[in-house]
Amino acid sequence: MRAVLADTGPLYAAVDPEDAHHARALLELQKLNRDRQEIVILYSTLLEAYSLIMFRLGRDVASHWLLDVAQTALVNPTSEDYWQAAARIRALTDQSITLFDAVAAVVAIRLKVDVWTYDHHFDVMRVGVWR
Repeated sequence: MRAVLADTGPLYAAVDPEDAHHARALLELQKLNRDRQEIVILYSTLLEAYSLIMFRLGRDVASHWLLDVAQTALVNPTSEDYWQAAARIRALTDQSITLFDAVAAVVAIRLKVDVWTYDHHFDVMRVGVWR
């Protein structure tokens, strides 16, 4: 599969012109489109990104964002993905890894795709990061 699994950071940055990574996210979206790489979003990431956009940028922006990602491939993590993610968190007690990120790491490994992220925790979890 020629795809990347999107983390919340770049999804949010692409929408918020005030975000430090906004220009980078837009350039990366262009590159993904040019290279015909599919963007895959976990349902949990969709919920997290939507909530962040809604609370920071407003309901209208969040509603339009949902329309923009409507054609994006969505993946629902399995219960096993959550248990494996919990094990990763327990193994890395010196890190502040969220369950969102740990689940994304596990799913990325299962799907054999890199993660599109700006979060260094994916490197710590030894997951391929799309750059």
